[in-house]
Amino acid sequence: MGDSIVLDVRGLPPPEPFINIMQALQTLPRGTCLLVTIHREPFPLYDALREAGFTWQTSVQADEPFQIAILHTV
Repeated sequence: MGDSIVLDVRGLPPPEPFINIMQALQTLPRGTCLLVTIHREPFPLYDALREAGFTWQTSVQADEPFQIAILHTV
């Protein structure tokens, strides 16, 4: 994986996390991963990512925020 950009949207009220993530993706260079930290699983985001041509991997551990790694689909 190439470079990474970190975006922490924990604690922001809806729809700010979604808006901030989508804005960051507009300028995300290919080969760069957007690493998002968010306080809950953003199910609506997944459909938007799929439609926009991104892949993602979500991980979470007990009492931890969700971590989402987002990349352009090749």
